[in-house]
Amino acid sequence: MLGLTPEQNRQDFPHASGGELRSALERRATLVSQARPIIDYFHGQIKDSGCIILLSDENGYLLDSVGDTDFGHRAAKVALSPGASWAEENRGTNAIGTALVEHKPVVVNGAEHYLRHNSFLACAAAPLSQPNGELLGVIDISCDHRAYHPHTFGLVRAAAQMIENRMFEIAFLNATKLRFHVSSHSLGTVMEGAIALSEDGRILGANRAAFAMLGLAPNDIGTQDVSNVFDVSFYELMDLDRRAQGRPMAIHLRRGETVYISVDQFRGQLIRRPQPLTEAPPKSDALDELDTGDERVTRAIGQLRRVLGRKVPILLQGETGVGKDYFARAIHAAGPRAKGPFVAVNCAALPETLIESELFGHAPGAFTGAKKEGALGRIREANGGTLFLDEIGDMPLSAQTRLLRVLEEGQVTPIGGKPVPVDFLLISATHADFSARIAEKSFRADLYYRLNGLAVSLPALRERSDIPALVERILAREAGARGGRVPHLSPELATTLSTHAWPGNIRQLAGMLRTACLMLEEDEDMLCLHHFSEEAHRELTTSKMPAAKTETLSPATTLRAQSDAMIASAVAEAGGNIAAAARNLGISRNTLYRRLAAMRTH
Repeated sequence: MLGLTPEQNRQDFPHASGGELRSALERRATLVSQARPIIDYFHGQIKDSGCIILLSDENGYLLDSVGDTDFGHRAAKVALSPGASWAEENRGTNAIGTALVEHKPVVVNGAEHYLRHNSFLACAAAPLSQPNGELLGVIDISCDHRAYHPHTFGLVRAAAQMIENRMFEIAFLNATKLRFHVSSHSLGTVMEGAIALSEDGRILGANRAAFAMLGLAPNDIGTQDVSNVFDVSFYELMDLDRRAQGRPMAIHLRRGETVYISVDQFRGQLIRRPQPLTEAPPKSDALDELDTGDERVTRAIGQLRRVLGRKVPILLQGETGVGKDYFARAIHAAGPRAKGPFVAVNCAALPETLIESELFGHAPGAFTGAKKEGALGRIREANGGTLFLDEIGDMPLSAQTRLLRVLEEGQVTPIGGKPVPVDFLLISATHADFSARIAEKSFRADLYYRLNGLAVSLPALRERSDIPALVERILAREAGARGGRVPHLSPELATTLSTHAWPGNIRQLAGMLRTACLMLEEDEDMLCLHHFSEEAHRELTTSKMPAAKTETLSPATTLRAQSDAMIASAVAEAGGNIAAAARNLGISRNTLYRRLAAMRTH
């Protein structure tokens, strides 16, 4: 028995102190920030109906509340305000506490409340789960029991689903995701199931709809492969998606049902496809694959090779999109730690209140809501391998101090735990100006010197001399992914790609080419400007580098090549208008079309 009586005095129930509430809010800062817009939206739908919307953590403590003023005053008298505990052991049967115990949505109306002074309430609540299935909190809508409407139960369940979906998306910004439903019309809606996948097809997380549709349990997260739930392997699924060209695919579940799937593939995630045993071992390593002829890139790779196998921290610097993540993975894959883990952390994507627990881990029961088994933290997960800290310049100062201690002592101290030895290669990346950050005291100078064992600056795409080779490699990769031939570039497109300023660097180039390749018909093998989206076409044809850069994708070294280059230049200057280009060249349109067709074959 809990020792409660229905007539219990209202003043006898626990309430978090100011400090305890601040601690709970910090620990669940992501939940509060992601839930608040949804709470505000649903409150707008029920405004002036005498209701209040509440958000609690997994222990039943209220974190946030939004409601009508008149009912809010009455609700405050029964502690429907932040800091109050509505766990069942404190208040008996109630929607929040019971939803936490039952792990399912509930309605507690009027006299169904255990405490008599709460009997004027009607409450509908739904639990909130993390993408790994662990309990996160509860969303609740409460009102006077005389004003309760059955639709409220549907509203609170919809709000819970929207909050959980937002938490899922935030947790897996940089992961490939599968979105699916038994109806293709439900893809892209709040009803779709979604799972996040690792680079080798393991299920990293799922939303509530996915748990239900796939029959997943929390202990399946991180251990089950996508082929355990779908009737195809991960790599077969990726190949099917490329051939589908953005259309939903009908795939069978292992349980027999058919679902429609769309793939949301993160461009920065490398899909590690196992090599067939019949293939000869590759002659080059991952770093060689990144060397396509630019002098600065070749020099950077040479410097990196000198420190492979040595525990020298590496700092990759360059604009957003220059390929720092690709270089980090290549350094790991080319070095002696290749068989160890590669753990990537985007410091800019983690809320400041969570980054220390995420990086350094915590001991069992280190704080309220901590995992009962504790958490390793990303640093210990990287033990024996490589830790990649992307956007390190955005790391909070408190975490900088702890990271510096780890690098100096070779051991990490989890929150509430004891020091644990760790051994990893540290690769950091940033686009930030460290001298400015240090001057404004937002980044520690001593940590910077620790990170800067070898600093490598990666050039912007507009500064590189190997754009032709990069384009060829990207096109070859896309053709292999689609199971087709490598497309040729039209002369005007070749010139355009060579002279574009590329503010988004390699990420932008790869993204544009990938989408354009999907627009090719099955019998087409020439990629032209008209295959690009309207926005991409407009950007490519209006934004060019200064005229000083004259190199094109096909240098004119023969008479035929010079003629081809002249034609390509005329077409480019005419913005792809064949009639105008023909007039400028003094030839007929038919002649120009024949020459363009001939250029495709040599």
